[in-house]
Amino acid sequence: MSILITIAATLSAAIHVLIFYWESVAWTRPAVWKRFGIASAEDAQTTRAFAYNQGFYNLFLAVGALVGSVLYGLGATDAGFALGLFSVSCMLAAAIVLVTSGRGRLTAASVQGVFPLITVVLYIVSWTTEH
Repeated sequence: MSILITIAATLSAAIHVLIFYWESVAWTRPAVWKRFGIASAEDAQTTRAFAYNQGFYNLFLAVGALVGSVLYGLGATDAGFALGLFSVSCMLAAAIVLVTSGRGRLTAASVQGVFPLITVVLYIVSWTTEH
């Protein structure tokens, strides 16, 4: 089960690292800000600091998901479980919040939330079978 958790958590993290890149590094590129529904280069520049900060939240959650799954797989099950589950649960919660912000966000929320959902389910199944 720890292999499946590691794969799902790694996919969750990879998506969030990509989001980090878009928001914190490449935000002012037209292809990026248009992807996020920003109307103009001027608006992208205005929201740049916000996006930069938001991107780092995504990066930190990705690191937490990876470190948690590695710790869990290496036998530090309590610490790994807590860190990993917290990180992917935050990713999933953010995807749910994104859905509530408008119908046009369903695809983005699905991309952001599917692998964290799978990881949460795997963590819970693993924990219930071990206890």
